[in-house]
Amino acid sequence: MRKLVKPELLAPAGNMEKLRMALLYGADAVYLGGKVFGLRAFASNFSPDEMKEAVRYAHSLNKKVYVTVNIFAHNEDLQVLPAYLRRLQEAEVDALLISDLGVWATAREVVPDMPLHVSTQANTTNWAGVKAWEQLGASRVVLARELSFNEMREIADRTEVELEAFVHGAMCISYSGRCWLSSYLTGRDGNRGACAQVCRWEFGLTEQKRPGEQFAVAEDERGTYIMNSKDLCLLPYLPQLMQAGICSFKIEGRMKSAHYAASVVSVYRRAIDACWENPDAFAVKQEWLDELEKVSHRPYTTGFALGRPDASAQVYTTSAYLQSHDFVGLAQVWNKGRLTVEQRNHMKAGEELEVFLPDGSLRSLILQDMRDDEGNTIDCAPHAQQVFTCRSEKEIPANSILRRKSG
Repeated sequence: MRKLVKPELLAPAGNMEKLRMALLYGADAVYLGGKVFGLRAFASNFSPDEMKEAVRYAHSLNKKVYVTVNIFAHNEDLQVLPAYLRRLQEAEVDALLISDLGVWATAREVVPDMPLHVSTQANTTNWAGVKAWEQLGASRVVLARELSFNEMREIADRTEVELEAFVHGAMCISYSGRCWLSSYLTGRDGNRGACAQVCRWEFGLTEQKRPGEQFAVAEDERGTYIMNSKDLCLLPYLPQLMQAGICSFKIEGRMKSAHYAASVVSVYRRAIDACWENPDAFAVKQEWLDELEKVSHRPYTTGFALGRPDASAQVYTTSAYLQSHDFVGLAQVWNKGRLTVEQRNHMKAGEELEVFLPDGSLRSLILQDMRDDEGNTIDCAPHAQQVFTCRSEKEIPANSILRRKSG
């Protein structure tokens, strides 16, 4: 039997700010991409120097950095791949995430001592596949999203390699994120990091002999979003995931905001700690659910974890996101009753904001005595990333999030 371990909380980091927020709010490790070879071409991603900075920062907190090298490579990609892998080794990243067997073989040859994780894009859905990767030297296998708890448990019973699974975030309608729709319809290859999210588009039905006419697939004046999956949320099922032998709980979202990274990580940090301490008494707190509603998301689903999802796992009327609160500012420094804030959305004097602290607690702040960086009194902060100060009798830690209720 596999020995159960306290799961690692693994968070997305689309840029340095998101990395810092994820780690400060409780992640044990982050995964990120360089400027090439990752599956999020439209995230900011990390230059070689930024990669080194990210690793230094994470290691200073005794936390880890995993780098995605998980595109499906074409011949021309292989020409520059070895040099890129050597740079990652020089940056002292903790592991690489790979899905392409050719990229895997190259990494094994070029950076033989580098731990390699099998990306979810490799579609590993059975114990034989996991054992095959294990024999190829994998340190960890990220399981496909199309697995139930029972299937995960059987895989864990039959294998020894570390197992990782997604617990929260956007779901792709294509098998473990492998999709060709974007390539065919837009020329942007989702398997090389440039997905246009065609599955979120509004679709209609046309008939060859009736040009110009469009018929709704479902009877709704707003059209239909037939491949628009809800977002995954397995927060209530952490005990089952632990019992299934999963050693790393992964959050999706390198394209999401710093607010998203901080908020979702904070919830899962507190939940994992509570579950590990007493799994039999584990219960989801309402404050955790409320927090997950405050960030940008689609309605939540359990995906395949409890069995095959039915029609309720899709959203048919809109591709819009939900969120109850807007991220308006980031606390920088508190000193002698004044708080320095970096603006992220329009703020005005007198309004009451909610402050979300790195320890997960909440506080209220009324914007009073606002001053710009030259000390002049101002009544609002309308400029992007404008830095200003305001009065705050209570200390507010750096990197606390200021937000207000939407609408």
